[in-house]
Amino acid sequence: LQQFSDTGSRKEHVKITSESKPGFLERLSETSGGMLMGLVTFLLSFYLLFTNEGRALRTAKSLDEGLSLVIPLDSIHSVSQQNEGRLVHLAGSLSTSKPLFDPSYGLSIQAVKLKRNVEMYQWVEYEDSKEYEENGEIKKETKYSYNTEWKSEVVNSRNFDREIGHKNPSAMAVESFTAVSPNVQVGSFVLSKGLVDKIDDFKQLSLSNLEDPHADVTRGGDYFYHSENPRRPEVGDLRVSFFYAGLSGDDPHLGSADKVTVIARQRGDQLVPYHTKSGDVLQILYLGDLSVEEVFQKEHESNTMKTWALRAAGWLAMFVGISLMTRIFYTLVDWFPVVRDLVNIGLKAFAFCVASSLSLLTISIGWLFYRPLWALLIGLLSVVPIVVAKSRVPPKKQQ
Repeated sequence: LQQFSDTGSRKEHVKITSESKPGFLERLSETSGGMLMGLVTFLLSFYLLFTNEGRALRTAKSLDEGLSLVIPLDSIHSVSQQNEGRLVHLAGSLSTSKPLFDPSYGLSIQAVKLKRNVEMYQWVEYEDSKEYEENGEIKKETKYSYNTEWKSEVVNSRNFDREIGHKNPSAMAVESFTAVSPNVQVGSFVLSKGLVDKIDDFKQLSLSNLEDPHADVTRGGDYFYHSENPRRPEVGDLRVSFFYAGLSGDDPHLGSADKVTVIARQRGDQLVPYHTKSGDVLQILYLGDLSVEEVFQKEHESNTMKTWALRAAGWLAMFVGISLMTRIFYTLVDWFPVVRDLVNIGLKAFAFCVASSLSLLTISIGWLFYRPLWALLIGLLSVVPIVVAKSRVPPKKQQ
């Protein structure tokens, strides 16, 4: 059943849907489906935690190996055959053979990357829902509101609850794109595609020094507008902005070329990936002039952050999986409010303790192949949540 009520504005309306409250067997069936999903999530958490430890330790060993082998180059303007095939460290300004162009807007820049970002003025739908029980039925009240905004992706208005009065065009007349320089160098060395991909610190390009490229295009601030009135745009109007990354030449308005620090394998005059004995690949690029120690310190910090993020994700997946698998006990007693609330608290505590213990055990097994002593210590720590949980259970009174 659906009911509609207008709020007096064409940009907002409310829809109410209602359905009968599910019976016990129906809820039990839904819980069974959740148990299967929980089992899959539970098993995936083991895989995530175990492989993450192997990845973290392998990366750390590869970085230590790289630090012991890297050779700082004396000059970036000459290629020494003595360093052929070796891991090298160099820092210098970026350079490209020719500037990047966008002839449609009369724009050019000496940079590694030039990105054209096109946005269209469109209708956007927002919804806010709440559920409540009334006369033995579950009702869902959804408020739909509509607003016009600049969006870089086409918003499909066919998916709106009410498309009439909020219809968007199906495509943009001008497309976004990113141009990449085919030849990027630091001194006499050519960067590999993997190193060029790491140059992604995009900055918006000021258009204040450019003229309007066409009669139907107006410049306003740092945007080109395809609109009759940029101050009062209509649905379907476009605005275009530009971003650049890796300034590769001195510019009177943007300054001098960006400096980068690179660690990679030298192959002729090219800088390519270096394969470590641990099985990882080293091709590192940072903005700025950094020493060897600073680069590897940043890489170790990045590895540590990624490791802890994946550990947290693995623990959360295990907690959710256990919660879903034990949800059936909550469903069996949900007719009794007091018992239901106590069971819910107990199940959450159980999931927390078991997820914590199994996560630590999985991490210790992952370390077992690399650092046995640390694995033993973490394995002992994994028993702590269970011991704490048992200590809180009151002893049975003697008869």
